[in-house]
Amino acid sequence: MASRKTSHQNRDNGDKYSILLPTYNERENLPLIVWLLVKYLGESGFNYEIIVIDDGSPDGTLEVAEQLQKIYGEDKILLRPRAKKLGLGTAYIHGMKHATGNFIFIMDADLSHHPKFIPEFIEKQKGGDYDLVSGTRYRGDGGVYGWDLRRKLIRYLQVNNSISSLQFPLTCLPLTLISADKRLKFDFLFCPLPPSLIHSRGANFLAQVLLRPGASDLTGSFRLYKKKVLESLVERCVSKGYVFQMEMIVRARQLNYTIGEVPISFVDRVYGESKLGGNEIVSYAKGLLTLFATT
Repeated sequence: MASRKTSHQNRDNGDKYSILLPTYNERENLPLIVWLLVKYLGESGFNYEIIVIDDGSPDGTLEVAEQLQKIYGEDKILLRPRAKKLGLGTAYIHGMKHATGNFIFIMDADLSHHPKFIPEFIEKQKGGDYDLVSGTRYRGDGGVYGWDLRRKLIRYLQVNNSISSLQFPLTCLPLTLISADKRLKFDFLFCPLPPSLIHSRGANFLAQVLLRPGASDLTGSFRLYKKKVLESLVERCVSKGYVFQMEMIVRARQLNYTIGEVPISFVDRVYGESKLGGNEIVSYAKGLLTLFATT
């Protein structure tokens, strides 16, 4: 007990961490992720607030959030709902406007990101004074868990350029890429990845090849930012949805912000269905090519 109290005193340095939780139909997951956040942040002695940004979930997620606010207090649980689903990137922007911390965590509310890694993020940031720290599934002991054999096989074949033999629908887009000076023009078909691969090693590998971002996990969404850095990046980002995460890292590289990495375990969602559909796949493809042509 004595050592824990001492740890709390050492961390009372004026820093405050705002955790942004965008939600859509996360009624079952929200109580669990909030409990874990309170547990690990509270036990570690950090000053924090949890900001829930619900996009008009029809399953009653907001009502659950209101009950959690009564349990943990309005100083710890802030509700900043929106009337309808407006996209992941704009949800972060909306939450950031209400954040009072000088550091901001972004993470998924579906239990894919375990709050037990948060103290490691903070320790990493303090050790190198990094502008942002990104969770990575592809370095150290990081990894992906909870995928069945079929999804693992699809990912393996995609990474090894054997995607043509897979049995799932692919929507191929006729795209044109024009250089900045308009002297070069490339016409080709781009076949974006299926929903199960948007957050996989395959999608990340493709982004790495095209964008050379200087970070091992470009498509992940578990990150810690200095608030001023996040504000600066958001001003320059034009993407919405899942491409937003990718552009944030690319813009950070352009602005010479320092990036630290912490290996994490990504676990497939426990309750509910994936939000990744056809629109997100097309958005990913267009966003990736746009960043390739402009950065």
